[in-house]
Amino acid sequence: MATDHHRPLNAVHHLGRSILVYRVNPDYTVSLTSLPLSLSLSLFVCVCVYILSAPQMTCKLRKWIFLSNKIFFFWSQSSIPPYMRSTGQSCHHPTNMDEERERGKSLGVDEEKWVYDSSLDHKGRIPLRASTGVWKASIFIIRPQNSSKNSNYWAGVTTVLPLLGGFFADAYLGRFSTVLASSIVYLLGLILLTMSRVVPNLKPCEASNCQEPRKIHEVVFFLAIYLISLGTGGHKPALESLGADQFDDDHPRERIKKMSFFNWWNFGVAFGVLLGVTAIVYVQDHMSWAAADIGLTTMMAGSTVVFCTGRSFYRYRKPMGSPLTPMLHVLVAAIRKRELAYPSNTAELYEVSKTENHGRLLRHTHKLKFLDKAAIVEDKEGSTEKQQSPWRLATVTKVEELKLILNMIPIWLATLPFGICVAQTSTFFIKQGTMLDRKIGRSFLIPPASLYALAAIGMIISVMLYEKVLLPFLRKATGNERGIKILQRIGIGMVFSVVTMIVAALVERKRLGLVEKNPFKGSTTMSVFWLAPQFFIIGFGDGFALVGLQEYFYDQVPDSMRSLGIAFYLSVIGVANFISSLLITIVDRVTEKWEKSWFGADLNNSRLDNFYWFLAIITAVNLGGYVVLAQRYSYKNVQERGVVTMANCYGGGDGGFNPLFR
Repeated sequence: MATDHHRPLNAVHHLGRSILVYRVNPDYTVSLTSLPLSLSLSLFVCVCVYILSAPQMTCKLRKWIFLSNKIFFFWSQSSIPPYMRSTGQSCHHPTNMDEERERGKSLGVDEEKWVYDSSLDHKGRIPLRASTGVWKASIFIIRPQNSSKNSNYWAGVTTVLPLLGGFFADAYLGRFSTVLASSIVYLLGLILLTMSRVVPNLKPCEASNCQEPRKIHEVVFFLAIYLISLGTGGHKPALESLGADQFDDDHPRERIKKMSFFNWWNFGVAFGVLLGVTAIVYVQDHMSWAAADIGLTTMMAGSTVVFCTGRSFYRYRKPMGSPLTPMLHVLVAAIRKRELAYPSNTAELYEVSKTENHGRLLRHTHKLKFLDKAAIVEDKEGSTEKQQSPWRLATVTKVEELKLILNMIPIWLATLPFGICVAQTSTFFIKQGTMLDRKIGRSFLIPPASLYALAAIGMIISVMLYEKVLLPFLRKATGNERGIKILQRIGIGMVFSVVTMIVAALVERKRLGLVEKNPFKGSTTMSVFWLAPQFFIIGFGDGFALVGLQEYFYDQVPDSMRSLGIAFYLSVIGVANFISSLLITIVDRVTEKWEKSWFGADLNNSRLDNFYWFLAIITAVNLGGYVVLAQRYSYKNVQERGVVTMANCYGGGDGGFNPLFR
């Protein structure tokens, strides 16, 4: 038997293992994982993509393969839930996109053949619409995703890394390079964790004997989990935004597909979670932890290979440098010209011409007018270097981009209570399951980890219902191609979070009633399926709120910040985990002073129902404030299309942009 001296590292080791298989012990789950597909299925992916590219492929057959591939590839997804977009430049010089389109028409070039949205293909050329982007590229990008619903602590810590990863992906490295590098780092972490389970000298504990851990055990373990954290920081923000970038915002059909992309992405996320909490848990319980580790590591390696296989199908965004510097330019310029009067006509504010712009132009808005002073031209008679300095004069588009970020802060804060409710599903909800009857039949015992499958099922149903039933109806009813506004969709999900907390409080009150009646048996006579409604409802709400948050933070940030936008979404979940832990500490201390603490030594001596009611009240009050913010929110208003580079890109030369070497 292991001594108490040995147990701390063993517990830490299991916590680290939870990142891989997401179980602290057989009875309590803090996180989820997905089951990747085999390499043979990856080969099928490649075959399908090449078939889809064939011009003789009939429309019906293409559609059938697309639909089957969506289910097929999303099978390996899992994430929570957890980014910057750069405009392209020419190989040698910027060219106005509209002019380039007209020149192409004069030469007899079909406009539908090329993608004029500032994106580039893998050789730095203007992408062919038929052979790049949309689902033929996105299926490769979705395939290697192997992320998770993390424990409160680990998810909170890794909040910072996606922010950094998203920043570097779009400012300097490019999304493809970031995803590839982070996948390799992530894979190295998985390999080390697998070695800690299969290599005798690296295993601190056997099944029946726990030796005193040596330094090598700690070094290997902590190196592995930090490699996984580092890989996650680059993988999460860049992968989803790279997938969304495969659809042209300015092309009507592709824009509609892009809106569906986030639905299908999260469908795959939920399906991966479902497999992770059933298949992986089964392998752990009935085979071994090592078998699960080896399987996951193998599939992650295969996923990385598949991701690289689709390289020629992707559309790329060239990094344009730090997007934070132009925002600082606007602030400094506005402060310097704070004494100037506003022009009577907003058309007098400074803006570059279409040919000079390296991205889409934004229309002027009347909010945060102080920042408009950064675009006031001080001397209309002439132009000097001092006046044209970005620290002295900013364009209307740059001013509006800063406004977009500032307008997002209240929305970000208003979504935190929803994130706190989501955090309970991986902590207290699972712990409740350990106190109930989990038997099916005479012998089968449901692992508490598998209860989260109900939330995944709820999200799958929610996304499918929205995509196939509600969305077509809402488009006809509202005339909005999105069906409903993004913030409205998020608000609907928040309503479900309030309902979830109310249902959870009622179920917990019933369980405590059984404990009071029969302290000896407690609630072991109460079926674990009493928890099914609260898991299902929060999962159903995730199909609205989480998907909406991803789309909101990707779409409403400046075009040069879309990877960082997805990182903002991840930060909602991560910060909410921190706040949840802090809230529990505060409630524990306050209630302990007033009367008995709501958090006792175990759930039978706690008042978790009161805590759920408390969260329901907080979330409901916050929802009212959110509705006010959503009604007053001004969405991004794009004025014109941007520019794309193309100095003889298809004619050869060495000026093309190669995403592999960024």
